[in-house]
Amino acid sequence: MAFFQDMRPSREPFLNAPATIFWLIGVLVAAHVARVMAPPPWPEYLLFEFALIPARYSAAALAASGIPVPGLAGQAIPFVSYMFLHGDYTHLGINSLWLLAFGPIVAKRMKTVKFLLFFLLCGIVSAAAHLAVYFGAVEQVVGASGAVSGLMGAAIRIFYGRLMFGRLMPAGETPPIAPLFSRPIVLFTAVWLIANFIAGVTGLGLTDATASIAWVAHLGGYFAGLFGITVFDRFSPRAESASPA
Repeated sequence: MAFFQDMRPSREPFLNAPATIFWLIGVLVAAHVARVMAPPPWPEYLLFEFALIPARYSAAALAASGIPVPGLAGQAIPFVSYMFLHGDYTHLGINSLWLLAFGPIVAKRMKTVKFLLFFLLCGIVSAAAHLAVYFGAVEQVVGASGAVSGLMGAAIRIFYGRLMFGRLMPAGETPPIAPLFSRPIVLFTAVWLIANFIAGVTGLGLTDATASIAWVAHLGGYFAGLFGITVFDRFSPRAESASPA
């Protein structure tokens, strides 16, 4: 959406993203570089401690796998920390590009703090969806793609809202988001469901055999964003007129 986010005539640059997006990408890059450049055994230790591992939440799986029983913090922190870990540079690059594509249109709709909270919420729901389906699994789950999928869900409702209502709004007013069950939203969602199902069955797009985010997590994050934007947008001041980075 950073590449085709505004249908109004303007002289804005081709790539138009708020500073928040670049800072967030910078944090993701810095976290990955710091982990992979750390001396052994830190790279694997950090993955083990801060990736989402469904087995951590199952007493039977813990006993069978030999994973130490974590405390409350050890169970809660991975719901956020897994987003800032990536399997390799390809995984990181893909997530960063998708964040750059879909993040700006959402970030401009919200203030910085609310946008970051929305991003984290989508990532947490993404992790919860994966945990519910793969409860007890020992595979590590890492990456920001669940949270970015949530931004995608929010972005399409904002984008199609502009297309549907933009010409009907008085000058200077922000169009509402597209209705949840409007035709373009339903069609886009169907395509995303099918694409993720195919990826889940075939492994298409998998960049690391041992540490990757699951397709169920994509869908969990996507629906968190698709539904969550209704609440967040209702209480968000319109920030689309702010100067881009």
